[in-house]
Amino acid sequence: MSQEREMNRRRFLGRAASAAAISIVPRYVLGGPGFVAPSEKVTLGCVGVGAQGTRVMMELLSRSDVRIVSVCDVNRESHDYSEWGVHELRDKVRKLIGSDYTNGADDSRGATCGREPARRIVEGYYAKQSGAGSFKGCSAYADFREMLEKEKDLDAVVVGTADHAHALVSIAAMKKGKHVYCQKPMTHSVFEARRMADVARETKVATQVAIGNQASEATRRLCEWIWDGAIGPVREVHNWSSRPFWPQGIDRPDKGEPVPPGLDWDLWLGPAPSRPFHHIYLPFVWRGWRDFGAGAIGDMGCYSFDTLFRVLKLEAPTSVEAAPCREYWLVQGVTKPKPNTETYPRASIMRFHFPARGEMPPVTIHWYDGGMLPPRPDELGEKNELADEGMLFVGDTGKILCEFTGGNPRLLPDAKMKAFQQPPKTLPRSAGHYQEWIDACKGGQPGGANFEFEARVTEAILLGNAAICADKKRIRWDAKSLKSPDLADSDKYINPPRREGWSL
Repeated sequence: MSQEREMNRRRFLGRAASAAAISIVPRYVLGGPGFVAPSEKVTLGCVGVGAQGTRVMMELLSRSDVRIVSVCDVNRESHDYSEWGVHELRDKVRKLIGSDYTNGADDSRGATCGREPARRIVEGYYAKQSGAGSFKGCSAYADFREMLEKEKDLDAVVVGTADHAHALVSIAAMKKGKHVYCQKPMTHSVFEARRMADVARETKVATQVAIGNQASEATRRLCEWIWDGAIGPVREVHNWSSRPFWPQGIDRPDKGEPVPPGLDWDLWLGPAPSRPFHHIYLPFVWRGWRDFGAGAIGDMGCYSFDTLFRVLKLEAPTSVEAAPCREYWLVQGVTKPKPNTETYPRASIMRFHFPARGEMPPVTIHWYDGGMLPPRPDELGEKNELADEGMLFVGDTGKILCEFTGGNPRLLPDAKMKAFQQPPKTLPRSAGHYQEWIDACKGGQPGGANFEFEARVTEAILLGNAAICADKKRIRWDAKSLKSPDLADSDKYINPPRREGWSL
């Protein structure tokens, strides 16, 4: 396939050069409406095609200016992946390709995912598009390093692995000159976030993190409201999440379990410390384990803090306070468990202190997870309660209550909202989160969620996890040196060691 594609490109360029002496004809005229020349398609390889990786793969698969030619996952195939609803993923696949992709497997336990199902989806889609009965042309690998070595003509790589492998795959791809789209959170440690941004800058490839709300109308309107002075200078923000939905506050099991057929457990561990396989780690439930995931704030704070960094023009925090929430255990009426070094706590409150920025004063962001809520604002009125997730801006002259990432903002109390004169739209609007990245791959402007921007957001939220793991109530932060004077063994929390053979 790679040789055929390269020959097609050369033929096209040669013919175009000859035709240029006579006339210039737009490609869409030559190929008909909606036609995209092969030379203008971005060729993709997808690394990590579990449930979410498969969703993203399908989103990109259906775009006319993208061609998926390779997939990679350490798991060959299994039928136990988490879904957003009953048969949610299965039904999306069948709608896309018009046929079954599970090979008749019983999917009552969950969704069917892995490298072989992903390959069948890709080839099934292109067979449907071409009208042929079948299509062969998507390679499948267990090891991303082999894919990067053998698939010479890849333009870009989509990274959908567990958090602890994001930096490893992304940096390897960027060093090969590949554009990268990476799942959220951007990565697993503060150091990795900074390194990913540095490599993106050095290699000049197009990057994007899966933070779709950055491209939204809601984010832009909230910026325009705050910058226009809707509630005066903002001093505080409260942001709360109902996550985690997965187990946290638990210890490692005493014994392992047999590795499922088709899963390369050592490859899945990658840079993480070695341990016996157990279903308590995957799929999906790896998010709560310190060695693999980034907990509730890593899963969801990457969305909401992206909004906050844009609206409040934030850089690095000067200090972070974090602790497992003792109030949670009192409310639940149970004894607070002993701290463990394996998983994040079931609930926590974190406070991020940011310095003044230009005319904007210092601001404190309060983060709550595990069902914890901020103090209820008096302006909400007696009949209204806070939603399970949300965001509250507190300014000198008022308050704005929003959805979790800033959607549907409203001034409190309702009377202020009714009298509010909305400011004009002054910010440029987005072509769409995925389209931003595809356009950037073709030489356009950087995507809004590029690695250099998202590294700042990621460093901040992961500092909260560092404080939790170090069992520190407060850590001061020097962003320039990537160190805290309050962490005696800084690297243990900022740049954890990697297994031999898995260095960045």
